Amino acid sequence: MASLLRNARSLTSVASFVVKTTVPRLSAVAVIRHRHDTSHNCLQRSGLTQQSLFSVPRRLYGGKAPMTLDTIQQRVDLVLKLYDKIDPEKLTADSHFINDLGLDSLDTVEIVMAIEDEFGFEIPDADAERLQRPRDIVQYIADKEDIVD
Repeated sequence: MASLLRNARSLTSVASFVVKTTVPRLSAVAVIRHRHDTSHNCLQRSGLTQQSLFSVPRRLYGGKAPMTLDTIQQRVDLVLKLYDKIDPEKLTADSHFINDLGLDSLDTVEIVMAIEDEFGFEIPDADAERLQRPRDIVQYIADKEDIVD
């Protein structure tokens, strides 16, 4: 009789363990399944299917907007016109920063830094020394971004 009692207790503890570990898993599966079913119903109501959602390749990462020479020119002009030491009325594509606009070397460095911020890449010092006109900056960026117009 004692052995039967021991077996019954061990069965009870095993059953208790199974219930404690399995029931939460089953309820989690039911919740997940319910969410899947409701999202599937929403998809059906909207005219979409799961297959149409997952079979279409999509780009899910960010990228830069496509640039042309015109957009580069407009962005460079905007940066230069917003620079407080440049008179916007004197600014042309061929205006020399030092000779025509009266800027000094520190001002040209600040302009290059502003262009770097605008376009999101660093311009090496050796290249920055050659950028003396807005046209030079536009051409440099177009070459750097492989833009041909």
